[in-house]
Amino acid sequence: MNKEELLDLLVCPVCQGKLSHEKDAAGSCQGLVCAACALVYPVRDGIPVMLPEEAVRLDKATSRAGQGK
Repeated sequence: MNKEELLDLLVCPVCQGKLSHEKDAAGSCQGLVCAACALVYPVRDGIPVMLPEEAVRLDKATSRAGQGK
C-alpha cells in the first residue's frame, strides 16, 4: 500500500470525516486535516497522532504557521 491508500483508511476520530494532508514548503506531511470539524492531527516521525486531545484547531494551526512558529 502506498501513503495515499493508507490515508484513505484513516478518518477523523471525532466525526469520522475524510482527512487531507497539510504539507510544508518541502512537501512533507505536517498534519492530517479534517475540514468537517476544523482539526489538524499532527504527524510525528511519519506517524499520525490520531488523538483528539493532540489535535489543534485549524484556525490556530494556520495562524501559528503564519508566525513562523
